[in-house]
Amino acid sequence: MNQLSDEELYQLVNRLSETFFHKSFHDKAHFNSRLRTTGGRYIPSKRLIEINPKYVLEFEEEELHGIIKHELCHYHLHIEGKGYQHRDREFRELLAKTGSPRHCKQLPSQQNRYRYTYECEKCKMTYKRIRKVDVSRFRCGKCKGKLIRI
Repeated sequence: MNQLSDEELYQLVNRLSETFFHKSFHDKAHFNSRLRTTGGRYIPSKRLIEINPKYVLEFEEEELHGIIKHELCHYHLHIEGKGYQHRDREFRELLAKTGSPRHCKQLPSQQNRYRYTYECEKCKMTYKRIRKVDVSRFRCGKCKGKLIRI
């Protein structure tokens, strides 16, 4: 999928809002390239939906639609004064009703970023880390066994 402009993103958000929620979207939506670990976010104080542009480039259209629907669940529940946070029952019910994902997939460009793999000698639990771990100082979080680098 090509990179969308902020105006095209707003129109897509409004179209998905009317299709799945039967309500129009009246506030702002734009891309935020500073988002790193998430596909999107809703900022209640500004009534703003931000989307990670990397998800447009690296995934198919369905993943972007899922992220937008997830953020619209936050948006519409917040506007109605209902529980819009992940822990709220109303939020989880609206996610299920609209077929929105609870979490987005990890970016393919971020999947192979782990450089070090450690394994517990006792329970064989594996740990993937970006940075090197001092195995003389750290132990397994599950059984307190000794870690070895694979």
